[in-house]
Amino acid sequence: MTVAAALVTLIYAVGTLFAPLVAPHDSYDLTSLSLLDAFLPPVWVEGGSADYLLGTDDQGRGILSTIIWGSRLSLAVGFAAVIFSGILGTALGLLSGFSRGIVDAFIMRVAEIQLTFPAILIALLVDGISRGIMNVYESEAIAIYVVIFSIGISFWPQYARTVRASAIVEMEKEYVEAAQVIGRHPIIIMARHVLPNVMGPVLVIATINLALAIIIEATLSFLGVGIPATEPSLGTMLRIGNDYLFSGEWWITVFPGAALAILVLAVNLLGDWMRDAFNPKLR
Repeated sequence: MTVAAALVTLIYAVGTLFAPLVAPHDSYDLTSLSLLDAFLPPVWVEGGSADYLLGTDDQGRGILSTIIWGSRLSLAVGFAAVIFSGILGTALGLLSGFSRGIVDAFIMRVAEIQLTFPAILIALLVDGISRGIMNVYESEAIAIYVVIFSIGISFWPQYARTVRASAIVEMEKEYVEAAQVIGRHPIIIMARHVLPNVMGPVLVIATINLALAIIIEATLSFLGVGIPATEPSLGTMLRIGNDYLFSGEWWITVFPGAALAILVLAVNLLGDWMRDAFNPKLR
């Protein structure tokens, strides 16, 4: 199962990385779209076209091409959000574990307060604040960066709490005491000695959070507050397909939904495998 999940994830990664070469059409090129091609069914259904294997949406965009481009955007947003939250949470966790005292208490209380709110609510709050500060054109221009920030800022407490616990354990070991005795700066001790030893749990959390980030991005786009409607996104496709689901154009919803579910399932299975692989009790 893990091998199958790895192969599926690899296919997604390669397909999205080389989307300009793999996708039959460019979903970003609005000038190539024709409303005459809108609502074409899949090729095996009567009325389908060989140019659009999985049919088209309401704008005449090929579903297959939009899934490829949309998966690329979802993975890019997910990876960026996970990297941002991982760096922020790891840095705060190390600082909390080394400093202790007031700094430790403050960081942990903020993390505990944030953990009481679902990640989607924090993302909606950040997105709403950004839209209230900027006008429509400015908010759409940086919409992707706002989504990355809003998703990333909601995940950092998990990294911070895990890294803090691991850092406290590492602080009691002899190699850290030896580094302190010879006068190593605390920042050097954290970066060169402690950080490599706490990266195992961080990688596991990052893999699991990648799937969550993809789901949150799709949810925000489905609600109309994430990626702009002009950008190919799996969540946007689901929102568009939902409007036409009961009128017979089922392929606009079914295929993007299946692609999103398969991607998230594959990443989750890899995360479960990594969690077991880094668990010393299962070795």
